[in-house]
Amino acid sequence: MQPKPEHFGTSYADAFKNLQVVEAYRYRAPYPAETFEILSALITDHPRTLLDVGTGSGDIARQCVDIVDRIDAVDVSQNMIEQGKKLPNGDHPHLHWIYGTIEEVPLSPPYALITAGSSIHWTNWEVAFPRFHDVLTPNGWLTLVHRRTLPMPWQDELATLQAQYTTHRGNRSEYVRRELEQRGLFHISGEKETAPISFTQTVDEFIEGLHSRSNCAKERIGHEATQSFDQQVRTILQRYHPDGILPLQVVGIVTWGKPQKPAR
Repeated sequence: MQPKPEHFGTSYADAFKNLQVVEAYRYRAPYPAETFEILSALITDHPRTLLDVGTGSGDIARQCVDIVDRIDAVDVSQNMIEQGKKLPNGDHPHLHWIYGTIEEVPLSPPYALITAGSSIHWTNWEVAFPRFHDVLTPNGWLTLVHRRTLPMPWQDELATLQAQYTTHRGNRSEYVRRELEQRGLFHISGEKETAPISFTQTVDEFIEGLHSRSNCAKERIGHEATQSFDQQVRTILQRYHPDGILPLQVVGIVTWGKPQKPAR
């Protein structure tokens, strides 16, 4: 099998062990509630068990505690897990936090649903996807879940600026899906996008949210570059929003299908 693109390398996941990234993660856009309605409808087998891959602070897992009997939430960052335990539903009895890599941690299958956010980029695909295949129930699905903030008038300016500072290009979800399908690791059966929901952030909160991503982590781009980047982003945003409040909209996107064992 051809090697993964370099910008999908597992080493980039190390950024999420950094406390600055962990703290910034709470400023990411929220998932619309409809996202979890879609996930719930995809669960048809019993037991209603869920495996959340690369759970981070549990943005998906913590919202699913009332729709399943058990969630095993796996992440390689102990700092992320500890943060998640402090957040709403982080101590729910249905939620079991597991520290380690999805390729190696002990699991308790079968699972009627597997969820994975953007962390699916960083897994060892050739090991992880056959494992997903083996731990699913007969009618279970692997779901790729992500959120997308709708375009704003300043988006192109921000993208141009980010390209000057980020350490590697971002991993758009459609690129990942295409790579997985081309390798015969994931057969997509369906996709659904939620209606947009509105939320607001201050300019400073939005900037912190940018630093929650591996390609824009403060420790990766350095202290001086971070200060320069933040000030330039602030200048762009305040030109459009002098009051310092950003009126944003976000959609959730759920793609479901069957993980495959690649041909040898």
